[in-house]
Amino acid sequence: MPWGILDDKYMERVPGNIILADQTDVPEEYRNISRDLLKHGTGKFSHIILAPQPTDSPNDPLNWPTWRKDLILVIVGLSAGVVGAYGPMLSPGFVEIAAALNITVNTLSQATAWVILLIGISLFIFNPLAKKIGRRPVYVMSSIIMLSGSIWGALAKDYNSFLGSRMWSGLGMAPYEVLVQCTIADIYYVHQRATRIALWNMFLLCGISGGALIAGYIIEDQGWQWTLIWCAIIFGALLPLVILFVPETAYRRRSYEQFLAARSMPNRDEKSDISKKDIPSEQEEKVENVETGVVTERKQSFLQSLKLWGGVYTDTPLWKIFLRPMVVFFYPGVLWGFLLYGITLTWIVVFSVVNAVIFTAPPYNFSVSETGLISLSPFILTFIGEVISGPLNDWVCMYLAKKNHGIYLPEFRLPPIIISFLIGVVGFFGFGATVHYQTHWTGPVLCFGLANMSLAISNASVFGYIIDAHKELSEEAFVAINARNLLTFGLTYFVNDWLARDGVLAVFNVLGSIFIVVNVLTIPLWIFGQRMRGYIARNEALHRFMHED
Repeated sequence: MPWGILDDKYMERVPGNIILADQTDVPEEYRNISRDLLKHGTGKFSHIILAPQPTDSPNDPLNWPTWRKDLILVIVGLSAGVVGAYGPMLSPGFVEIAAALNITVNTLSQATAWVILLIGISLFIFNPLAKKIGRRPVYVMSSIIMLSGSIWGALAKDYNSFLGSRMWSGLGMAPYEVLVQCTIADIYYVHQRATRIALWNMFLLCGISGGALIAGYIIEDQGWQWTLIWCAIIFGALLPLVILFVPETAYRRRSYEQFLAARSMPNRDEKSDISKKDIPSEQEEKVENVETGVVTERKQSFLQSLKLWGGVYTDTPLWKIFLRPMVVFFYPGVLWGFLLYGITLTWIVVFSVVNAVIFTAPPYNFSVSETGLISLSPFILTFIGEVISGPLNDWVCMYLAKKNHGIYLPEFRLPPIIISFLIGVVGFFGFGATVHYQTHWTGPVLCFGLANMSLAISNASVFGYIIDAHKELSEEAFVAINARNLLTFGLTYFVNDWLARDGVLAVFNVLGSIFIVVNVLTIPLWIFGQRMRGYIARNEALHRFMHED
């Protein structure tokens, strides 16, 4: 294998590797089925073989009209955007809020740390629940928690009550960090997902970067409580939309081979039994008849879609679903993703914790609203990073695959890390230096944006690699990676004390040095990644535990 990547000694084709020269438009999982039996898209996509293949049921989310799918995405995307804003939105007013609650800024930053900790813990609670009982009840619970937490925080009269409201809200924030990706996979075909994922990323971008920008003016003109009141108003408007227009998107779909086998079975009773075997009890009750081996269902009415719970969606025990993210966490590629994504994002969270302390003090003397405007830099540069990272990553992959005789490896996702690494080094080291030497405010503000741009570019490599290398376990891998909230909790809990003791230059020199170390770990992944994937694929006990029963 060229460029230093080591071949696996035991497997000719390691899972994740693709021979592009032999590719057709038939998805790999359907290569053994005649293309005449496969369903195609409609309109301008009529030449595309659908993946995954939908059933004939009108209640299969893949068969829903596009406008209904997009409405669901807009509602959960808006909710995710507000959730993204909820954590950092108070950062421009940290000094003012700390004075109002009679606490230090460091104590207030610890409240943010506790929010992050609760997000990390609740991920391991809500993900198994969503996989077992469906997405809808988890979305509704999350929205109710966010609405009640916002009201509670706005009415808080002391720090203990304020902290309690933030921790309660942290519990409800987690599902919107992970489940939107699952919902997109539930309702869209593969060829439709990229645009929708980009749209979801834009909701998050606007929430995380734009929240602090808007909140600065709200805190200055209306008071910090109004940031939470506005969140309560928005969640109050979104909650009925979630209840009315976000039905259950999880669906127990048989493999297409089973579907075709059912069609060909001559015995009516056998067909009925086999067709019902893999369908939740709620769906069994809706079966009207069996025609030519195909289960047909009554189309679910609007009132039926309002049920909060529609059955069980996997036979895998809850304890096993709970443990899988903990196991996949130690897959080398996932652990690398956790360190690179987690460290970079944690360091960026540090900016939101310390910015108010740095920019409201001399020599900058920013107002609360001006401190909020700092978020324009990461907003713009993150947007640029998002726009260029996807096409750049795909181009690098195709170029390297062409040079590798048409064989694609997930490791080909890694070279753009060089670009994000260089930008991140300038961002983290530059921020500490420009603040320490009291340059013009454009220096640290630009470096703040560059650090965020580094994350946007590296994300395409991190998530692209994990999806390609561990496709069937990507959901569990994303939960494992988002355990970075535990890492973020540890740093944000004491960063302001550290900043006061050692100074901004020393703090960001340490952060920049650790950023360099985790980026360098990409080199052994490049060299040994294929061998490690091969070893995981050959481990039969691990395969049985990590895949559906």
